[in-house]
Amino acid sequence: MRLSTGFVRASGYAHKVRRVLFALTRKKVDPREVVRAAGELNQRIFERLQELGVEKSDVIRITVPFRIEGGSIRWDYEALNIEVYRKDEEKRLAKAMEEVEERERELEEKIKAIEEVALSLKRLSDELIEKIEELKQEHTSLKLRAEE
Repeated sequence: MRLSTGFVRASGYAHKVRRVLFALTRKKVDPREVVRAAGELNQRIFERLQELGVEKSDVIRITVPFRIEGGSIRWDYEALNIEVYRKDEEKRLAKAMEEVEERERELEEKIKAIEEVALSLKRLSDELIEKIEELKQEHTSLKLRAEE
C-alpha cells in the first residue's frame, strides 16, 4: 500500500497524514495502531522537513509505501518521498495549488451527484412504502367485505 497526501501546506502535513492513513486502513487496522504509526511517520517527516529547510508556508507532497503485518503498520522509510514547492517558486506553487483546487472541485461535484442519487432513492423508497400501505389497506378492506 502507499500513503500519498496530495499537495498540502507544510504547516498542515501531520493532520493530512493521519486522515489519509485512517482512510486507507479503515477496518484493516486498530485505530490506536493508526494513531501510533501516523505519529511515528510524522516525526520522521518533521525531521526531513527540517533537514530540507522547509518553511510552514511551503507546499509539499508526501508519498511513502507501507505494509500491514500482524495488525501493525510498517513504513518503508527508504522510499519516503517529499516533494517541496517553495513559496518563492510561485509558478510551481500556483500549479500545484491549481491541481489541488481542481481535484477538490471534482470531488465536490461527484459528492453532489451521489447526494442527488441518494435523495432520488429516498423519494422512490417513500413512494414504494406509500404504495405498499395503500395495497395493505385495499387488501384489508377486501377481506372485511368478503367476511360480511
